[in-house]
Amino acid sequence: MFSTFYNESIRKLVIGFGSLFNNLNIREFDSDGTETQRVRVPITYSPKEKFIARLNEGGSIVEDQTKVKAILPRMGFDITGINYDPTRTINKLKRMKNAGATVDSMFHEVPYNISFGLYLFTSSIDENLQLVEQILPFFAPEFVVTLNMNTVHPKVDVPVVLSNVTIQEDYEGDFFNRRFVSSTLEFLAKSYVYGPISRKTVETGGIITAITGDFYNQLTADSTDKSNVTSSFGVTGDAITGTKNSVYYPAQGRTS
Repeated sequence: MFSTFYNESIRKLVIGFGSLFNNLNIREFDSDGTETQRVRVPITYSPKEKFIARLNEGGSIVEDQTKVKAILPRMGFDITGINYDPTRTINKLKRMKNAGATVDSMFHEVPYNISFGLYLFTSSIDENLQLVEQILPFFAPEFVVTLNMNTVHPKVDVPVVLSNVTIQEDYEGDFFNRRFVSSTLEFLAKSYVYGPISRKTVETGGIITAITGDFYNQLTADSTDKSNVTSSFGVTGDAITGTKNSVYYPAQGRTS
């Protein structure tokens, strides 16, 4: 029943989601309001708990091993859930095709809602709010990402919906503990997963692009003797748009 295939549809969604936030910056100003520094915030795929554990670890130098404290600000994201969406269900038995030199076909896509968590870690509340305000205006409440899923679906629009934002500041601990401010943004991507792709070349069972035919003067006429042909016809077509012109006598491929 099952076969081995990998369309990378979820992987492409993860890359597309992360690329939305890879150009966020934090700016610092002096007392006159002049910008003194601009820092681009790095983003990695990692769960929130791992970030917090890394931030709580201190730096140390033991013999020839040096451990550097995690530098803020930083961002991380991960997948928090994958759920089937019955409201977007379509006929799964219908096949989609993409015609060209080769014909790729597959059954219809299956809708799945994929949940993401985006985590912002900064050393001050002002830096955290800078990042939040660079994100919120683009989600009202959704932002559409166009992805190239496969050869049959080269352009798929995936709405990414922002569902919740929480900001947390850690006050617990003594003066030796590191203080940081974290924000959690919850997103829902209305995406799809795809089954295996069947590929055929035009020469071995693809779409017919041209035909030629001859009319003979009698049913028992020798088909190799072109003198028995009373008329001929030919039709050329386009594999994508259908027939684009018809050519009658002399037929396509005929010289007389």
